[in-house]
Parts: sequence; structure tokens; C-alpha cells
Amino acid sequence: MNAKRIPPKPIFDSLDSIGNPYKQKSFSVKAFIAASKSPVGINIDYEYALKFIYSYNGSLATFNAYRRELERFLQWAWRIDEHSILQLKREDIEEYVRFCLNPPLAWIGTKNVPRFLTSNDERNPNEEWRPFVVTVTKEQHRKGKIADRKDYVMSQSGVKAIFTAISSFYDYLTQEELTDSNPVALIRQKSKFIRKDQNKKIVRRISTLEWEYVIETAEIMANEQPEQHERTLFLMNCLFAMYLRISELVADERSTPVMGDFKKDQDSNWWFHVVGKGNKSRTITVCDEMLKALKRYRRHLSLTVLPTPDDKTPLLPKNLGKGSMTSSRHIRTIVQDCFDRSYERMRADGLEEDASDLRTATVHWLRHTGISEDVKFRPREHVRDDAGHQTMQTTDRYIESDERERHRSGKDKPLKEF
Repeated sequence: MNAKRIPPKPIFDSLDSIGNPYKQKSFSVKAFIAASKSPVGINIDYEYALKFIYSYNGSLATFNAYRRELERFLQWAWRIDEHSILQLKREDIEEYVRFCLNPPLAWIGTKNVPRFLTSNDERNPNEEWRPFVVTVTKEQHRKGKIADRKDYVMSQSGVKAIFTAISSFYDYLTQEELTDSNPVALIRQKSKFIRKDQNKKIVRRISTLEWEYVIETAEIMANEQPEQHERTLFLMNCLFAMYLRISELVADERSTPVMGDFKKDQDSNWWFHVVGKGNKSRTITVCDEMLKALKRYRRHLSLTVLPTPDDKTPLLPKNLGKGSMTSSRHIRTIVQDCFDRSYERMRADGLEEDASDLRTATVHWLRHTGISEDVKFRPREHVRDDAGHQTMQTTDRYIESDERERHRSGKDKPLKEF
């Protein structure tokens, strides 16, 4: 049967389940692909792909991103092209990218699901898993729109992710002396797949008015139900005031955020120490208002007003059980609930049109909003360092004054002389 009409089984499990491949003695793909469709050399493909993604075990986000890309790549190479990845050339990689831009319907799912499920203490492939997923926005979902596989479109960032991950993988294979060259690096016209955009990327953020309603809503929730929502209020302040990412708030393999990560220096200035994107550590300025929020939250937890360097209390403890929050999905749910309540309050105040962004906003928008507000009055390099941006160009994306001036200078230009 045509492989394009058969949904493939997942290959790579979660980081906790795959074990250390460097301690594994043998590798077999029999569980993933029928013997009659097994190109020569794919056991080696599997071994080194597994070792490659495992090498990113210090950063769960990178591990997940590279796992997704290599999963798709191996599925295509083995099932569609029917070759080992060690045999692929430049033109094969281009064909693979074209496949990703228009994948077969049987390979597209309509919701994100786990790759494997546990049953009777065994990990089994999830029959609902697909390599590609089409989703609808929050606003579309509210209006009753259902995800349709025919609507799948790969974003430009998705195309760039293909080139980044596959090129890094072939660099690794070259270093392991399994290939002589990187076929991705030989593609000279990536521009036929990746559009160049001269315009500055839009920064997705909520308005100042919307943020005022959001934080006020969080305060109301905390006052009315402190046991449940004092943590909500503290979380919202962390996301906005310190530009934190979700991954910097939950416990994972690289770090567990604790109260002792708030530290005072010799000048009595407070800093928050965090392990961020790319497993890089940085310090973030703790403003006076954030310090007040920290004190309030600690009083609620019956802790001392401010933490000591050896304070191992989880920054965001679980509501049930012990330890730190480990679920980024849980944080998204908390923030979304606050967004929804804020929207309803604005609508009741006759500000429904002004609240439109809250219908589509995500957690990450709070980071963007905090940075956008700060670059209005703080030195750019200070905001850059607090945000953990690698370059000033990234921080400059948040500066709106240039665009305002550009539009103002062109708004009243005449089209003819009188």
C-alpha cells in the first residue's frame, strides 16, 4: 500500500523514556517499520539520530524541537524515499522540504497528542499521533471552527526549523565520520523555500490598558480566593516584570526554580538568577514593584518576608502534592483563565473592542509586553541583558518609535502639487 496513505508510527519517545543511547548495545527499527520496507542502513540512522537528540538533554525545548524534525525526516527517508539518510544528496533534501510543505493527509493530525502511551507498564505507540498537526486559533475555536487537515500550511519559521535541525544533524554525522559532507549546506538557493522579509516582525503583545485589567483581575482573584490565586498573581507579575518564559518557571532536567534564585548583591540590589533558553544562565533586574509582589506571595506561604540564598522553597509550588510545577500546560491554563476573566471585565465596562487582543493572546505575549514597555524608558542594553537577547537587533524589534516616525513623515505627503 502507498506509504503516503498510511499514518506512520512514532519513533522517538520522551526524554525520560528513551534512556541513554550511549549505554545501549544494539539498535533496531523493527518496531517502527515493516521488514519489507526496511532500506539498508536504517538501524544506523536510528542509532545516531537517537544519540544526536539525546545530546540536547540539557534543554528540553531544543530536544523536543530536534526530535520533531528528525522524526519527520526519518519517516520520510525510510517510508517515502526508501533510503537511509546516509545515502541522501542535496536534491533529496530539497525533495524532503517540498514534502513537508505539502504532506499527505494521512500524515496530518488535528490535535497535539503524546507520541507514546503507557499501558500495563509498557510504552506503546499512540495511534492518534501524526508527524504534522493543523490547529485553529483560540478565537476560531471559540467560534466553533474545527481543525481541518486540508488547511495545513507550514509556517516560514517551520521551514527554517527544518534547515536548522537537519543541517546540525548532518554536521554531527560528518564529525562521526559517517558522511563526507553536509547535503543541506550544499543547497545554494534556500530562498526558494524561505522568504526574505524586509519588514520588522510584528511583536505580539497586549495593550497597556489590557495589561492593567489583567493584573487588576489577578489581584481580585487573589483577594477573593488566596489559596488558589495568590500564586496566579505572583506568576503574572513574574511573566511581565521579569520577561520570563514558561520554560524558565517550571522545573525540568536543567533547573528547578526556587525562592533562593532571588539574590541581593552587596549594594542591596535584588536580582533573579535563571537558566534560560539554550541552557544559558543570566541575572534579571528585580524592580521595586516585583519585590513587593515577592513579599506578598511569601507572606501568603508563611515564609520570611524575603528569601535567603539557601532558600529551596519552590518558586511555583504545586497546588496538590509537593515540589515545583513541572507542567508548562498548567501555567498556560492559569494565564488563559486570567485573560478570559479580564476580557469579560473589559466587555462589561464597554471596552470589548479594546479587549480584542485578550481573545488571541498567549503566555509569551506577556514577555513581549513587558519588554515593549521597558524599552520606552530603559537603556536598550539593560533590557537586552534582562531579556537574555543575544543581539541588540532582537531588542530593537520592540522599539516602535521608528515606525511611528516613519509613518508620521509619510502620512501627509502630497500626491500632486496645487
